[in-house]
Amino acid sequence: MENVARPWPALWSLVIGFFMILIDTTIVSVANPRIMEGLQADINSVIWVTSAYLLAYAVPLLITGRLGDRFGPKKLYLTGLVVFTAASLWCGLSGDVQTLIAARVLQGFGAAMMTPQTMAVITRIFPPDRRGAAMGIWGATAGVATLVGPILGGVLVDWLGWEWIFFINVPVGIVGFILALRFVPALSTHPHKFDIPGVLLSAVGLFLLVFGIQEGETYNWGTITGPITVWGLIIAGIAVLAIFVVWQRINKGEPLLPLSLFKDRNFSLANIGITTVGFTVTAFSLPLIFYYQIVRGLTPTQSALMMVPMALISGGLAPVVGKIIDRVNPKYITSGGLLLMAVALFWNSALMHPDTPIWLFLLPSAVLGFANAGIWAPLSTTATRNLPPRQAGAGSGVYNTTRQIGAVLGSAAIAVLIQSRLAAELPAAPGASGGASPVSFGGSLPAALHDGFATAMGQSILLPAAVILLGAAVALFFAKPKAVTGWSGAPAAESRSASQPR
Repeated sequence: MENVARPWPALWSLVIGFFMILIDTTIVSVANPRIMEGLQADINSVIWVTSAYLLAYAVPLLITGRLGDRFGPKKLYLTGLVVFTAASLWCGLSGDVQTLIAARVLQGFGAAMMTPQTMAVITRIFPPDRRGAAMGIWGATAGVATLVGPILGGVLVDWLGWEWIFFINVPVGIVGFILALRFVPALSTHPHKFDIPGVLLSAVGLFLLVFGIQEGETYNWGTITGPITVWGLIIAGIAVLAIFVVWQRINKGEPLLPLSLFKDRNFSLANIGITTVGFTVTAFSLPLIFYYQIVRGLTPTQSALMMVPMALISGGLAPVVGKIIDRVNPKYITSGGLLLMAVALFWNSALMHPDTPIWLFLLPSAVLGFANAGIWAPLSTTATRNLPPRQAGAGSGVYNTTRQIGAVLGSAAIAVLIQSRLAAELPAAPGASGGASPVSFGGSLPAALHDGFATAMGQSILLPAAVILLGAAVALFFAKPKAVTGWSGAPAAESRSASQPR
């Protein structure tokens, strides 16, 4: 740990930017129907607005964590914040969906520069016996942001237009920059070599895999052009990622992905767990919002208000969870939270019919609030508790990369499933005939088609529900804390020595 006199102002300064970039992973979901209408885009194109951001966010995370170690997390964070804020302005000014997707790619790069630095700074400026509380704030920020995004998005879309879900980032980014410049310390740096082949292999592999999955339904899982097929892209993506892992193992220099980190059982399991969370949180909101707005006729604000119980309960309980995870084995909190999330999603699926009383959806929304409170902080603490300062950036980069890979795959998979189920339940929908249906550009859906559309959305939400069940099973295998005094990463004597200046 590095000797920092005032770590809490630094944490809160970083939380502002972290909150902003996480909101942008979910805020678009509530605006999708309006973006479709305003930019004359179909469902698949508008889902790429989210997928492009997530992909550009995920791919550079491994190297940006290392860059933070090499040049200082403060410098990388501030640079990323400038890029993210400028890209947000470009997003709001976009006049077509292709421009919006390009701007979201740049926004994702900015977010990738920022995110690993937040966890790295926490790991380096807080002593082990206080790190759990700090990670509790970080985890609460992640959980609440995923819930506040759709609510804030609904209000902005209804009152000011979809462009303002991006314009709002500009003043927030400026304030966040000033606070981080003042309060985040300039920490010591560590020399690193950069694994350029690893960067290229991971980027190419992820792109091929995600593009193949998301565009599969568009091309009927057949030929894209010439000898290139959808399944060829998917298989090539998996093969390139396998080569990437092998390269990381045989690389005699400094690999992009330090496989030695995965010798720690809890780090490995926490990364699997956060992958399922990233997948589920990104995937479940899309069919739910489409159901609220297209079948039930709710406005963006009204559909976002259906998530208020989630935000209130999660925001209220997350700090409490953050205070107790240093003293309690988080295995039980995490597995319970993940299981509750699965219950809430299966419940939502069962309710998704055209004539279900709308207030009933507030009940699974409340369950999701309890679930989120028990997920984020315990998982992040489990992943980072044993990270030495030299590997803080690499470890946080890996953790955030796996979360974002989950989110990318969730976005791509739910796009495929929605199109597939619409083709089966609503033959006039995109994917069935290739033409524009009444919902292609945000138009109203005839009442006769409500039942089929609702059924398709209800079936789609079963996928993230099943994936989060896997996460709950994985969490049951977390190792017990090594120290009697808590879960913060070291026995009491070690914690005291670790809190002294190096």
